[in-house]
Amino acid sequence: MNKKIYNFSAGPAMLPEAVLKEVKNDFLNWNNIGTSIIEISHRSKEFHKIIVKSKQYLRELLNISDEYAILFCQGGARAQFSAIPMNLLNQFNCADYIDSGYWSYNAMLEAKKYCFPNHITVKKNIDGQTTIIKMKQWPIQSQSDYIHYCPNETIEGIAIYEEPNFHNKVVVGDFSSSLLSRKININKYDLIYASAQKNLGPSGITIVILKKILLKNSYPFTPSILDYKKSFDFDSMFNTPVTFSWYIISLVLKWVKNQGGIDFFENMNYKKSSLLYQTIDNSNFYINTVHPDNRSCMNITFHLRDPNLNHIFLKQSYESGLKFLQGHKVVGGFRASIYNAMPMSGVKKLIEFMKNFEYKFK
Repeated sequence: MNKKIYNFSAGPAMLPEAVLKEVKNDFLNWNNIGTSIIEISHRSKEFHKIIVKSKQYLRELLNISDEYAILFCQGGARAQFSAIPMNLLNQFNCADYIDSGYWSYNAMLEAKKYCFPNHITVKKNIDGQTTIIKMKQWPIQSQSDYIHYCPNETIEGIAIYEEPNFHNKVVVGDFSSSLLSRKININKYDLIYASAQKNLGPSGITIVILKKILLKNSYPFTPSILDYKKSFDFDSMFNTPVTFSWYIISLVLKWVKNQGGIDFFENMNYKKSSLLYQTIDNSNFYINTVHPDNRSCMNITFHLRDPNLNHIFLKQSYESGLKFLQGHKVVGGFRASIYNAMPMSGVKKLIEFMKNFEYKFK
């Protein structure tokens, strides 16, 4: 009997088993048309049904009104680091970039190519723990075209659970690693984007949800593939999209809805992460240095007090069927990414391994 494998990769991440089985059945003969799903034209009436359903699922799950457009853009979130300033800069040629970790900082670095970003660091160290300054204390400029922030930093395991309430400001959120994991009020945002390879599907597509009022003529130098208005005008098909990824995203969205929607996953993700954080906090062997108020429910980071044991932990966890727990090279240590597709059984198996490992080596 094969050992049960659990994939804790931060992305491309674990997909729901039910979705993978459906993909396997469809791969050679999709909808009994005698053609693989990967061979279907993006212009065909068959693929058009996927487009319609995926947008419908997103609107239902996130309660998105017709005031917003939904775009399926090629590439990952880094492409949006450039697309956002090229599409949203207006009279001030300046934007507020909230720095809460690696990805929000890199978004700011990319924006420097197009404007003068106001770099706002919101991380603080209090008694050895990383915490995030409350939004009302962020020094937002009066003359800036938009505010950009990332509510979940995958590398450091930092989350911002407050929702924005900035008057007369265009608010942009990078939800790549947290979309569909918990409830959000979409009306608090003017634009959110999420690369698919965390909670939505395979890599290759980033979903952009933005107010239609923001669709305007972008800078002349904006590549057509990054132009929001052009993407909207061509129904996200100005050029051939990543059809296979889009198809799997539609299946994941259907799966999320059938499981009980975002309410179900918010509750489940809280339970999964709480159990794992309790294991870390109740131990003198493992360390997490993020303040409880700002701990990510998606990406749980930890270190061993004795780093000499790191290679043994990684080797033995891998052999136990707990894959890809190594932390990002920027921070080291370990990281368990427990997106919606990670079942409770995977988290419990990791906890059991961690306790046994501690017992053997403490």
